[in-house]
Amino acid sequence: MDNDLRAQAAPDYAAVVLGNLHEPFPHSAHHTQVSADDRPTPEQIHPAFYTSFDWHSCVHMHWLGASLLGAAAGSPSAGVAPEGASDGGTAAWVDSSTAASLREALGANLTPAKLAVERDYLLANPSWERPYGWAWLMRLAATCSASSDAEIREWGAALDPLVDAVAQLSEAWMAKAQYPVRHGLHTNAAFGVGYMLDAFRSLGRDDAAKACEEAARTWFGNDRGWPGDWELSGQDFLSAGLSEADLMRRVLTADEFADWFGAFLPGLSTESRILQPVSVTDETDGYLVHLHGLNLTRAGQVARIIAALRGSAAPEASAASAVLGAALDPLLKAGLSGLESGDFMSTHWLASFAWDALGSVAALD
Repeated sequence: MDNDLRAQAAPDYAAVVLGNLHEPFPHSAHHTQVSADDRPTPEQIHPAFYTSFDWHSCVHMHWLGASLLGAAAGSPSAGVAPEGASDGGTAAWVDSSTAASLREALGANLTPAKLAVERDYLLANPSWERPYGWAWLMRLAATCSASSDAEIREWGAALDPLVDAVAQLSEAWMAKAQYPVRHGLHTNAAFGVGYMLDAFRSLGRDDAAKACEEAARTWFGNDRGWPGDWELSGQDFLSAGLSEADLMRRVLTADEFADWFGAFLPGLSTESRILQPVSVTDETDGYLVHLHGLNLTRAGQVARIIAALRGSAAPEASAASAVLGAALDPLLKAGLSGLESGDFMSTHWLASFAWDALGSVAALD
């Protein structure tokens, strides 16, 4: 795989972002009413993130839009610009007209006034969107803050109060959560904590980053013999096992991780079910299409795990890397095919996962 896949995909993904940010309905609200009169419209309580079917999908559509405009080297979502870009990787992946449309759409939402309402809602509802929505929000903030583009950095500054809010909320949550959530849906602890850890490190939120590291070691450090052949259920978009491994490679040294991974998934082979692509039988079913996301998240996680294993000289690391490498291309191709349907139940979120996977795969080259 190489960066040309992203260059080829970028115009289509930009169109997905622009379409979603102008699509307020259908909308799946997750607001808990406290009275019969508490019936706000999505835009009233989420003026920045009220389109794209639901709040978290809208957040990661903004992340995708900002990423397509170019992310600075060193940010968690750093991209490499298409061949011919002149500024070392911070050029937009799209043409100037599309970039202008993205800037207009994102800039209209990422304002201090609108984001203040979003921050207040998070603080008033401390378990809301935990940790999945938090993770994407932190990725958005980290990407914007690390940009070399002045306008995008302004969006990062406007997001800064939300970073403080999520840092506060996540530290409080991890301090009291005795057990992680391990299933393959939004509340999966490893997936959310992994991306929050990246962002908190990038954003200089050292206490929150340390809390993520401690939670990872406490929750997962002693895990052995993960049942990879049994983790799959019919509406997963995350591999619980690979999400856990993707988190642990962030907190362990290369040799420590190689040892941990070997014990966590012993006997891993090219036939292991955890590495097999899955299919979708109904593109219009919002839960069944989650399986497209599972292929994509597995691909991205496999790529990042391979990169971590390459840092170890242990023979078992090389063997595991080879097994994972054989699974990478089939997973990625199966996941990318999920964007071909054009159905809103896929397009309101899958492009973000595809861009994430493509970036991780490209980083291996």
